[in-house]
Amino acid sequence: MRWAIAVALVATGLACHASAADRVASFGVLWVNTSLEPTRPDEEARLAAVQRQLEEGLVARGYALVDTSPVAERAQSFDLRSCPVCELDLAQELGADFALLAWVQKVSNLILNINLQVHDVATGRLVGAGSVDIRGNTDESWTRGMRRLIEQQIPQQ
Repeated sequence: MRWAIAVALVATGLACHASAADRVASFGVLWVNTSLEPTRPDEEARLAAVQRQLEEGLVARGYALVDTSPVAERAQSFDLRSCPVCELDLAQELGADFALLAWVQKVSNLILNINLQVHDVATGRLVGAGSVDIRGNTDESWTRGMRRLIEQQIPQQ
């Protein structure tokens, strides 16, 4: 199996082994604000920070990131969370082996979660998913949540 998941749930026992050639198209960390509060500038800054943290974590684990800028405008025109075919088409166009989508959902200022999904571009199959709940809307809680996903869910190459 090529990259049996960038974010396999460890508890499910999915095999986690990757080859050095695995190329990942990461379409950013999306913001899903289901709270009644407006999005604040500090949340936008945290979103950018966890995006960098995720990309750095993937590279540190031996994965090659695909430049998604050629399709960025089209990617933003879709709700990629509800259209995996859209994500897969874009990733295939970029020559990626896997498409990774992440999002932070704000339920309230106290309850947030960070989610990841990875699809195999060749088969379209969801090969892994992970989620962490975080309590508190702070730089530290977001960073710890993403670090936990990276450390616990993304296999080292």
